[in-house]
Amino acid sequence: MFKRQSGFTLIELIVVIVILGILAATALPKFMGIQSGARISILQGARGAVASAMNIATATQQSQGLASNVSVTLDGVGISMVYGYPIATGTASGIFGAAGLSTDYTTTGGGTAGGDNLVIQVANAPTPSTCAFSYTASTMTGGVHLPPVIGAVVTGGC
Repeated sequence: MFKRQSGFTLIELIVVIVILGILAATALPKFMGIQSGARISILQGARGAVASAMNIATATQQSQGLASNVSVTLDGVGISMVYGYPIATGTASGIFGAAGLSTDYTTTGGGTAGGDNLVIQVANAPTPSTCAFSYTASTMTGGVHLPPVIGAVVTGGC
């Protein structure tokens, strides 16, 4: 009578474990690169959303014939304005809310006055302060309203 073998031999199990180890060692660095690339992409998307929201808020205010410091309503949210552009706050009433940014982002700085600087960062980045861009509110120089400045995306800590 022959005995049937069931299960795997020790050598087969060791070979499978070694193959899985090699795959993990080669896939892990690629996975880390994908995460960084994803953070950079969402940061660039947020910068584009801020630029668009800034222009839409300004166009809305101008089309309604409102004074430069009168709030506008975008998608049911009141957006406070300074010198004809959204204020630099990380709240629903500032550029953060106008752009529809989520809790995937954090902010530092900002304020309700012209020239205030708001830094928008990716919340889960290894170094959020270097995975960010800035929005500096509109200023007035010589009676002329200057548009806000949206800084370049900094990706060193993404």
